[in-house]
Amino acid sequence: MTEHAGYGQFCPVAMAAEILCSRWTVLIVRELICGTTRFNDLRRGVPRMSPALLSKRLKELEQAGVIEAIRRNDGTASEYHLTRAGRDLEPLVMGLGIWGQRWVESRLSLKNLDPSLLMWDMRRHLNPQPLPPRRCMIQFLYPELPTNRQSWWLVVDRGHVDLCNFDPGFDLDLLVTGELRSMTAVWMGLAPIRSEIDAGRLVVDGDPVIAKAMQQWLGLSPFAPHARQAS
Repeated sequence: MTEHAGYGQFCPVAMAAEILCSRWTVLIVRELICGTTRFNDLRRGVPRMSPALLSKRLKELEQAGVIEAIRRNDGTASEYHLTRAGRDLEPLVMGLGIWGQRWVESRLSLKNLDPSLLMWDMRRHLNPQPLPPRRCMIQFLYPELPTNRQSWWLVVDRGHVDLCNFDPGFDLDLLVTGELRSMTAVWMGLAPIRSEIDAGRLVVDGDPVIAKAMQQWLGLSPFAPHARQAS
């Protein structure tokens, strides 16, 4: 069946699948559910998707009544917001994630490593409360990656969290060095930070207060609390 061919069934499952089961569509909805509204930020959540295809999928979702494009007050690019129909998809999309967390083998989960998506996910779920009440800069360094993908900085200032893939130039409070696989396992709840540090797969240097509270401010993927059932 080609991408544009329908299933030819009146079943609501088939009709919903015609809208949602084209490549990347559910992941775009995932990003919108997580609060992303701008095109460039959506790209950061689906870094392997081309801008042209993202534009196409957004138009399809708008035509299907799942999202609406709202022009900003200054007349610049649109923001994308879920409609009532789009918001109704949240339990479905989260349910897919919970199923994947429970039933997809961790070996397969950790095969699809992506520093851009990992750091973007960490940025939007980071909890600033355990951090000192000042600007904090935390660098994550993955030495095994190509130079242009090795270094990432989280800047937390007055509750606002920014992600940079270039040095913002502020004083560094904490440096986390290790394997991308290890940090992904921590984020997905497959391994605690302490065990990765003890095993030498992660090295944490810098402010001891920030280092000690890392599990608290980093948090976990929203799917991490769901116990794995796959071997």
